[in-house]
Amino acid sequence: MPMKITSYSIFLCFFLIVSCAPQAELVRTKSDLSDIREEVKATSTRIQEIQKRLNTVEANVDGTVDVQKNMADYGAKSDQLATDIQLVQGKLEENNFRIAELAQKLDDRSFKITELSAKIEELEEKIKVLSAGTGTVKTIPASANSSPSQSSKIEPSDLYRQAKNDFDKKDYDLALAGFQNYLARFPKASQADKAQYWVGECYYVKKNFDKAIDAFSKVITSYPNSDKVAGAKLKIGYSYLNERNNSKARDYLNKVIKEHPTSKESALAKDKLKKIGR
Repeated sequence: MPMKITSYSIFLCFFLIVSCAPQAELVRTKSDLSDIREEVKATSTRIQEIQKRLNTVEANVDGTVDVQKNMADYGAKSDQLATDIQLVQGKLEENNFRIAELAQKLDDRSFKITELSAKIEELEEKIKVLSAGTGTVKTIPASANSSPSQSSKIEPSDLYRQAKNDFDKKDYDLALAGFQNYLARFPKASQADKAQYWVGECYYVKKNFDKAIDAFSKVITSYPNSDKVAGAKLKIGYSYLNERNNSKARDYLNKVIKEHPTSKESALAKDKLKKIGR
């Protein structure tokens, strides 16, 4: 009996050692993610500074006597500022993409650590039974094995990627089920806000506009800091247009313009308002 306990103890130590590796990767990934977020913050500040410069140029033009000359200067400066903004926004988008990739890796590392922890807990339970002198390993109830590692080995990033691939292939029913499954199993994962947005898109393309509005509204309320909020507001406006509720459509389109003035969704909202009238 003592020899059996020693074997399980060695086995347990093995799993503890193995678990340290993904934890170390997790720490490094978190550090990389923090660095990129700081870079994104600095880039956002740069965009705001450029916008202030643009506003200053506009103010100077408004107060000038020689309008024609200053308009030419304004045009040159405005073009340069527009170029600067495009470069900075491009860098911001690149950083956001890198953050999304790192966040998905973080999800997967956390998932693997959870799997290892579940295995270690199972081994500890078996060791306790052997230490009690029963000589047999007690069967652990099914409820104790209901962790993600027992139900399925699929990682969060794989599940999200498969659902997005189904959407891109226009298999909207399958994509909808995939995104809903992702949200049910990994409600706090890094891509949860995007999965919720794509649930709305699935309903939108299926012309189920009531459910689309509900899904997009959840993006706004549950993930207020998500970069999908502007898109969610825009699609709510579009959904109301499809329901011939122009009043509410205008409200949301104007919200996009007012609350997200530098976004691409703002430009789309302006174009739509020109067609339906403000």
